[in-house]
Amino acid sequence: MTFTQDHDDTFSSKWVNLAEERLGTKVLFSTDDFFAEKENLIKPGRGIFIEDKFTDHGKWMDGWESRRKRTEGHDYVDLKLGLRGIIKGVDIDTNHFTGNQPLQASLEACCLTEGQKPADDTDWTELLPKISLGPGVQHLSQIDSKQEWSHVRLHIYPDGGVARLRIYGEVKTDWKKKDKAQLHDLVSVENGGRPLICSDMYFSHMDNLNAPGRGVNMGDGWETKRKRTPGNDWIILALGKRGTIAKVVLDTAHFKGNFPDRFSLEAVNLDEKQHDGLDAPNLNWGTLIPETFLEADKEHEFEEINKLGPVTHIRLNIFPDGGVSRLRTYGHIE
Repeated sequence: MTFTQDHDDTFSSKWVNLAEERLGTKVLFSTDDFFAEKENLIKPGRGIFIEDKFTDHGKWMDGWESRRKRTEGHDYVDLKLGLRGIIKGVDIDTNHFTGNQPLQASLEACCLTEGQKPADDTDWTELLPKISLGPGVQHLSQIDSKQEWSHVRLHIYPDGGVARLRIYGEVKTDWKKKDKAQLHDLVSVENGGRPLICSDMYFSHMDNLNAPGRGVNMGDGWETKRKRTPGNDWIILALGKRGTIAKVVLDTAHFKGNFPDRFSLEAVNLDEKQHDGLDAPNLNWGTLIPETFLEADKEHEFEEINKLGPVTHIRLNIFPDGGVSRLRTYGHIE
């Protein structure tokens, strides 16, 4: 299956990119990155092409590119996933690599203890057998695996260039090791939280809303277009774990002339795995924080939260539109 858009509905709307750079993913090793550095594989976007840009090694390319192979064998690259998880899908993107893309690719994975690196005796498991690669497109493959993985190895046959590699999956958080007496950010991507659906994300993607750290600029948040019709914008997120919310932080960092005028926060207690029908008008949402005014470029902290008990999903309403950098929901797990 091939796509050419930045965000495909097949995987990115359902799963987290475990290999995203800002989540802590590291490119550990490649057999060869003569033309273009292996670290480019995990950068945001699909890569760019600058026609007249060259380096001492040849044409500059925004991806990972090995030299032409004149011996037996093939090239590969090893990555440590930023978040451990169950891999559900893979996107091998050859954007701008036309005539120099590999003929084929495959993917292996392993699960190592924290701090351990792949070695010669590491036991790798094949998740994706060889698939053919075409020029300049995203190659999406579904993965049938129920095991947790920490590292992946991308094989390319025999050589060539790949713009980006995305590893989509379900984040696995070891909640048994979490202190129930402490507050945890239940909506954080690092704890398995995930945006599911929103009314609009014209200017910047909803996946930014629960990303680590504060936003680096206005593009690193969730921003809707200007609303020219009645109503307001909203986004629904699944918590990584059912819990009772005790503190909320809503950050409008970098949003100065386009932050929402007001917001409210709602929650509901459902099956933790429910992802469909969340925008149904008859869903019984409870109010955590009533409609409240916001300020520009500021972290807003709220500890006066309506007591709803354990919840699984939250709905952020913004009035009427605008941009929010980050949302944190701190709570106690059951």
